[in-house]
Amino acid sequence: MSTDNTANEKQVRIEKVNALKSMGVNPYPNMYDVTHKSKNVIENYDKLEADKTEVTVAGRIMLYRVMGKSSFLTLKDSDGRIQIYVQKDKLGDEFYNNVFKKLIDTGDIIGVKGTLFKTQTGEISIHASELTLLTKTLNPLPEKFHGLTDTEIRYRQRYVDLIMNDDVKENFIKRSRMVTILRDVMVNRGFLEVETPMMHPILGGAKARPFVTHHNTLDMDLYLRVAPELYLKRLIVGGFDKVFEINRNFRNEGISTKHNPEFTMMEAYWSYSNVDGVMDIAEDLFSTVCFELNGKYTTPYKKHELDFNRPFKSITMVELVNEHTGVDFNKIESDDEAIKKTLALGVKVDTTKVKPSKWECMVLVFEDKVEHLLIQPTFVIDYPKAVSPLSKSRVDNPDITERFELFVGGMEMSNGFSELNDPIDQRERFEAQVRAKESGDEEAMEMDHDFLNALEYGLPPTGGIGIGIDRMAILFLNVGSIRDTILFPHMRKLD
Repeated sequence: MSTDNTANEKQVRIEKVNALKSMGVNPYPNMYDVTHKSKNVIENYDKLEADKTEVTVAGRIMLYRVMGKSSFLTLKDSDGRIQIYVQKDKLGDEFYNNVFKKLIDTGDIIGVKGTLFKTQTGEISIHASELTLLTKTLNPLPEKFHGLTDTEIRYRQRYVDLIMNDDVKENFIKRSRMVTILRDVMVNRGFLEVETPMMHPILGGAKARPFVTHHNTLDMDLYLRVAPELYLKRLIVGGFDKVFEINRNFRNEGISTKHNPEFTMMEAYWSYSNVDGVMDIAEDLFSTVCFELNGKYTTPYKKHELDFNRPFKSITMVELVNEHTGVDFNKIESDDEAIKKTLALGVKVDTTKVKPSKWECMVLVFEDKVEHLLIQPTFVIDYPKAVSPLSKSRVDNPDITERFELFVGGMEMSNGFSELNDPIDQRERFEAQVRAKESGDEEAMEMDHDFLNALEYGLPPTGGIGIGIDRMAILFLNVGSIRDTILFPHMRKLD
């Protein structure tokens, strides 16, 4: 429907609102007593029909077929759709001819009272004895045969998308179930759900560009959090053994099919555990979600069948890079040699600010040449210390940390590690981050003196894990973009 036609239709509907008011009909009444939902009516038809039970339903008119003295409507509520049969004899000549036929449109929200029957084709329907206009809509719905298919409009006007596309609504119901399953698994494992600040005075918890805001009364800048990590670990210092949080993070970075500046994470910390313990949690969470949503441990994703049977594959980053590129970074002896080999693979290396170490080069190669190939659940382990400022180093190799990332469908899904609890080592890593920031690294963390103070009171050996909920939903909803998992994704302003 063109913009001009839509504007004309809207004006016609405004005139209908005025006509209704002049007739003493309130086009926006305060409430309506609903006794049944469409799904309940259909599932219990035999009993309701046998008892001649009068049902009252409410919803939006999706199809509207007016025929002389009788008409059929398709009414959509939160549970589904049901057909409504309307007769002039039941509603009265005045209402049927002057209100129903002339002033009610597709998209309007109505209430219907009536009894049940089946049409000649066997469709369960409600024979209306009373019809009440509950909301007169001004904007027409998209054309019924084409629906809302423009992706840009679907994201910007999610409310219309949900009205017109039942599968979209089902996806978000499924996402909600997914989060509930995650929460249940964590609670059953003895974890306590907590809430930590969304505005931080110091940038920390992850390497990321932040959003900055200002508190007027305190006259201080604050960062929308990029991660809750440092606050959750303060709770472990304080004596909680197992904590988790499901909430939003904010990163002032690019938008893509895998990235939204505002996203949902689950982070958890388990005292007296380590990287192996939180890897077990990751396996449990993904396997349980898959089974609860699908009734089996496999799920379709694009052209693949993802297999979440345990145990998942586990392999070091060094081995993966060597397997896919032929470069063994364990055998590289200098940063300059690593940069040269990285460039030879066609991977960009920025040396204008801080010259990357050989291990940072390895991560660049992994992200460019390997990551997208990891389709089945794969734990990539032994991340370099250079890109893991909060992780414990391996006892046998101080350059490598006890850290994993879980990849599925070519995307990073989870990050976990043995938490660094040596306050002296942590201070040195923070200082390295500060130097990186001073050299132009906008994603580097800042010196968090209060967190260091907390560590000096003693953080027990601890395992920590983070899971990107929106990316996880991409897999289990089998959709092509993170925007299809977020009800209201961020969009560029329209001119």
